[in-house]
Amino acid sequence: MPATRVWLLTAIAMLAFAANSLLCRMALAQGHIDPASFTALRLIAGAVMLALLVSVSAKPRAPVFVQGSWRGAFALFIYAAGFSFAYVELNTATGALILFAAVQLCMIAFGLWQGERFSALQWAGLVCALAGLAYLLVPNATRPDLWSALLMAAAGVAWAVYSLLGKQSRGALFFTAGNFVKSLVFAAPLLWAFNDLFYVNAKGVALAIASGALASGMGYALWYALLPHLKAMTAASVQLSVPVLAALMGVVVLSEPLSLSLVLASIAVLAGVGLVICRSPR
Repeated sequence: MPATRVWLLTAIAMLAFAANSLLCRMALAQGHIDPASFTALRLIAGAVMLALLVSVSAKPRAPVFVQGSWRGAFALFIYAAGFSFAYVELNTATGALILFAAVQLCMIAFGLWQGERFSALQWAGLVCALAGLAYLLVPNATRPDLWSALLMAAAGVAWAVYSLLGKQSRGALFFTAGNFVKSLVFAAPLLWAFNDLFYVNAKGVALAIASGALASGMGYALWYALLPHLKAMTAASVQLSVPVLAALMGVVVLSEPLSLSLVLASIAVLAGVGLVICRSPR
């Protein structure tokens, strides 16, 4: 695939990831749907879209519902649920920053646990990223709601676990499709547990379906198709653009404020994680 096409499609994939934050915030902050229903509809829409993509794949496989793993499906569900409930209070930019910072920091921690060794510059980057997150999350009048921030951080941890499980699979599209289908088993109890909060209108349904089918289903499929054409460090680095894109989307579409604390925290987190992943561990 030509390099120009790879980078164009990579930009589209990053926009899809950022759009997930925007669509969720639009649906929940404006009261079009409750978070449990958004989670369930997003997973259903993603499962349907990915099942369709699998059905037209040139590689025959076993039925989609036997693909993936239950551990992967549970991690996907925790990510989707934490993501939705957190965005009731968090703005688009803050949520995306916490999510992707948590993902990257968990992946870094896993690498250390596996025996990788960091240089002094990488350790400085890790400290910088943690300091940025701490600055953003220290509770006061200008900081995000702490419980919502913790939910988003939990979503990031779950997505990191899901990604690590996916590295052990053969055929990321099939693995993801199977996990989306299996995750619906966990979505049903969530709807029952929060049935007293149930509220859905047509716009909320449309936003949830767009998030699940387009930003998640097709976005993930596109990203997995691009990964063989990107170096590992490049693939990790380019995802750091997502919080910035989400912030710009929130400001332009939802007129959300771009606070000084968020700007400073973003600089610290993105620069810190960038230092870690842009230098190969020893």
